[in-house]
Amino acid sequence: MFSEPFYQIAPVIALCASLAAVPLIALSGRRPNLREFWTYAAAALKFAMVLSLAGWILAGNVVEIDLVRVLPELSISFRVDSFGMVFALVSSFLWIVAATYTIGYMRGLDEHAQTRFFACFALSICAAIGVAFAGNLLTMYIFYEMLSLSTYPLVAHHQDKEGRGGARKYLAFLLGGSVGLVLPAMIVIFALAGTLDFADNISTGIIPAGTGDTMVALLFFACLFGFAKNGVMPMHAWLPGAMVAPTPVSALLHAVAVVKVGVFCTTRVMLYVFGVDLMDDLNLGIITAYIVSFTILMASIIALTKDNLKARLAYSTISQLSYIILGVALLAPAAVEGGLIHIVNHAFAKITLFFCAGAIYVATHKKNISEMGGLGRVMPFTFGAFAIASLSMIGAPPVGGFVTKWYLLVGALDAAQLAIIFVLLSSTLLNVGYFAPITYKAFFGKPPAGEVHAGGIKEAPLIMVAPIMLAALISLLLGLYPGL
Repeated sequence: MFSEPFYQIAPVIALCASLAAVPLIALSGRRPNLREFWTYAAAALKFAMVLSLAGWILAGNVVEIDLVRVLPELSISFRVDSFGMVFALVSSFLWIVAATYTIGYMRGLDEHAQTRFFACFALSICAAIGVAFAGNLLTMYIFYEMLSLSTYPLVAHHQDKEGRGGARKYLAFLLGGSVGLVLPAMIVIFALAGTLDFADNISTGIIPAGTGDTMVALLFFACLFGFAKNGVMPMHAWLPGAMVAPTPVSALLHAVAVVKVGVFCTTRVMLYVFGVDLMDDLNLGIITAYIVSFTILMASIIALTKDNLKARLAYSTISQLSYIILGVALLAPAAVEGGLIHIVNHAFAKITLFFCAGAIYVATHKKNISEMGGLGRVMPFTFGAFAIASLSMIGAPPVGGFVTKWYLLVGALDAAQLAIIFVLLSSTLLNVGYFAPITYKAFFGKPPAGEVHAGGIKEAPLIMVAPIMLAALISLLLGLYPGL
């Protein structure tokens, strides 16, 4: 155990580690090995700082730091609690895994602008940790916007017409939602409550008693749809468009930072700004549960129609993100736990799936599922990991996603929401429908006409396959040891 002063400075060190790496990476552009050393050094330091805080937070402590006081009642501040620690641990660890994979991918394809890529990657992880450790709505909003801007160059990385179009759409939805909906809602909440600090008690929130029901509902749904990174329909359209980015960016968007920041912000506001009691009194939780249930089912149905592997995974992400919000919206303890657990389970499974998509492209230059017949027999490690991660997305034992589905089903029963149980079971069948054929085709299907795989195609480089296997293994361990 460290002393208490260390715990007061550790969150700042964790935040600044990747921020300090940005200029170092930029100045090392002509020396790729040094550039990647700074990436690893910053990632290791960030994870070490976050990990060192874990025991202190698990012991029931909360770290609170005021960085800058904007107004007498308003500051830019950090608050490290158990909720934020879950997200911080996942994102900081996966940065190390993603950095290893990204080096293999970018070098394997001899991608341009690698220095800019790694610098923006580091800046985006800094923003994600800032969101995880935010002590109030203002701080969270600032880092949320920082993430949107720092990931824009990553989405537009190829700098072609398709890349620039996808990036513009990405930024339009994210900034349109946050500036047009969240910012006005935040101003009104501050005017009503006199503070933007997150509540200590999730039962009460910070919205003062006597606030009109219509006003509360408007503020709530402005936040639900304004944090568009959460992928709730109809604010989801940016996500498939962002698939024009390189696969490591897709993994960053879907597993490490962007969409996780969206659902984290949404659930943080639901629990720590509005509070369970107010949401229950106004039935906001149930209404939200039905809204995201539509997203779960519709996105899964669209995924069935996609032949492009990354597009199918993108719609899978839209569906899977809503499980997290659904769990919290049901307000039953088991459901809330299941929703928050899915932040972790989805992160490791989805990064595995996108890593596999990238490895397949590097090894074969294939993007479409219809072209992947027989590839599992020559790329067994990649497609074996894909199968494990697919089981997690489906919610099948013994992988981590099963734990999510179990808690969500128990929570839906506790909340007496039979319709939600139907949604969960139906979505599971849809998950099987769009994941199982990929693995089956890879291992048991025939190669496309005139194509012979024997000796011509092999696994991607080890520097890419090793992170894939590690992420898949952790997905399996999360199912075998759910108490973790």
